[in-house]
Amino acid sequence: MKRRVVVTGMGVVSPLGCDVDTLWRNVCAGRSGIRALTDEAFAGIRTRIAGVVADFDAGHYFTAKERRLYDRYAQFACAAARQAVDQSGLDAGHCDKGAVGIYIGSGAGGLATLLHGYQVLRDDGPARVSPHLIPMSINNMAAALVAIRTGFCGPSFAPVSACATGNHAIGEAYRAIAHGYCEAVLAGGAEAPITPLYFAAFASMRAMSTRNDAPRAASRPFDRGRDGFVMAEGAGVLVLEALAHAQSRGAPILGEIIGYGNTTDARNVTSPDDRGGARAMRVALDHAGLAPQAVDCINAHGTGTPLGDASETRAIRAVFGSHADRLKISATKSMTGHLFGAAGAVEAILTLKSLSDGLVPPTINLTDPDPACDLDYVSGSSAVRAPVGVALSNGFGFGGHNAVLAFRKFPSESVDS
Repeated sequence: MKRRVVVTGMGVVSPLGCDVDTLWRNVCAGRSGIRALTDEAFAGIRTRIAGVVADFDAGHYFTAKERRLYDRYAQFACAAARQAVDQSGLDAGHCDKGAVGIYIGSGAGGLATLLHGYQVLRDDGPARVSPHLIPMSINNMAAALVAIRTGFCGPSFAPVSACATGNHAIGEAYRAIAHGYCEAVLAGGAEAPITPLYFAAFASMRAMSTRNDAPRAASRPFDRGRDGFVMAEGAGVLVLEALAHAQSRGAPILGEIIGYGNTTDARNVTSPDDRGGARAMRVALDHAGLAPQAVDCINAHGTGTPLGDASETRAIRAVFGSHADRLKISATKSMTGHLFGAAGAVEAILTLKSLSDGLVPPTINLTDPDPACDLDYVSGSSAVRAPVGVALSNGFGFGGHNAVLAFRKFPSESVDS
């Protein structure tokens, strides 16, 4: 029989705060973490705004040597994991550390390290390339470092599925625990993609907003005037745990994960297909044993691209029918920007906070709704209070990767299995 899985710890590094409470307070207040990029390296690029982590205190988590040897994305992951483990109280010295896994992914990995290494090769020759470049830049290193620093030595891997990475990490961790392969898993994603190369590439695709003179108004999901996403950086990590295991040690229970849908469009590299997203939502509901009418709110993928937001709206309508008009839907990327492989983990944390606090975050900058996006996206400048017991969090990535998570407020009326 499938075991119930709960969340006992959460940690975050984001453009709106480097701990969960600060992030949640800023999101509920409708604040934006988007700012202008002043580095001259971005001067010739059409987009010069981003969700930058400005107040991260690396010295709080790492020695000077570690800061030199850990790429920025891995530093974010380790910091978020430390917060989550501290809140959970999970300790490798007082549990079966081989039963605790690490599932932390990244879309781009140590991109800045890789690009710097190429510059050294080009300018100074191969003998000057750092021997640390490979372990600093590869996508699995965040998961490896978290394992090394915590001592947990159960299953570990680093999913890479573009913007669906964080949701996939959490969903696969949920499966591992529900079916008895682990007692707990640290799951999430980390990203530090803000580099001139990525900006130039996405600008060439015309995928990013060019509202450089109004950074805080640039990310505007579902608005008629939306002109693309805003790139951001950060990390989110959750401690998922078998309910019985969490209760046996008196762990704080922050919410329950009850379903996971994982599908692929199998149609196009960059253009979304609403049928794939709809299937992922249906699978998540089926796994949770829920009818669509049981869902109260959705944290939408909602990036602010013209095609993506309309596609997600159609997918939600296809799944929920007339109930779609009663859903509270938030696009929190309007405030945080798009954290790529970390987005799903950060948004899972925000979804769990919605359930625990009975507050649904706003979709800021939604001042002129697109007729093709005709749902209740909680427009405005602050969170609204609503009775929320079940929520979905959507994540869709380039290549047609779709991952949807279903969460339930805890405690619920269900009986532990």
